[in-house]
This record gives sequence, C-alpha cells and structure tokens, in this order.
Amino acid sequence: MKAPLTRFTYVMVFLAAVSYAFFAFPKGMHAWQEKQQLVQDMEKRNAALAKDVERQKEHINRLNSNPAEQELEIRKRLKLLHPDEKLYIMGDPAESAPPARQH
Repeated sequence: MKAPLTRFTYVMVFLAAVSYAFFAFPKGMHAWQEKQQLVQDMEKRNAALAKDVERQKEHINRLNSNPAEQELEIRKRLKLLHPDEKLYIMGDPAESAPPARQH
C-alpha cells in the first residue's frame, strides 16, 4: 500500500514542478501565447492568400472562355490599339508632382 501512495506523490510533485516551470519562467506561458497569436495571424494570411489565388484562377478561366474579355485584358495591359484608334492619357496632377521633401 505504501508503494502506490509514494508513486502517486512523486507524480503529483513532478506535475506541480512542470506546471510551475511552464507558468513562472519568462519563456513559459507568455511565449506560448505569442506563438498562438503568430499562428492565428499566419492562418488569416494563408486564408487571404488562398482567396486571392482562387480569384485569380477564376479570372484566368474567364479569360480562357471569353475571347472578347481576353482581348480587352491584353489591350489594357500592353496598351495596344487598333490602327484607327487614338489613346489619350490623362494623368492626375498629384501623380506628376515631385514628392515633398521631409527633414
């Protein structure tokens, strides 16, 4: 009867020491919470990136299935024109102004 009680006492002392070390030392609970926050931030970022990838796949599928939309996209990106068209570029005055200097 003495052996099971001694074993139980050793296990309880060991668990108490591990719990104390986990909560008391600076890299214990605080570091665990920081890592949990980091994991949550990365999961949110991964979800946003997955959503962006899905949106881009849908855009590519639309371009593959619709030649008119594909032509518009090519013309927009490469700034191509048909022979009888003219392109007028109207810029925003704020874009052409030099950036303000900071001291």
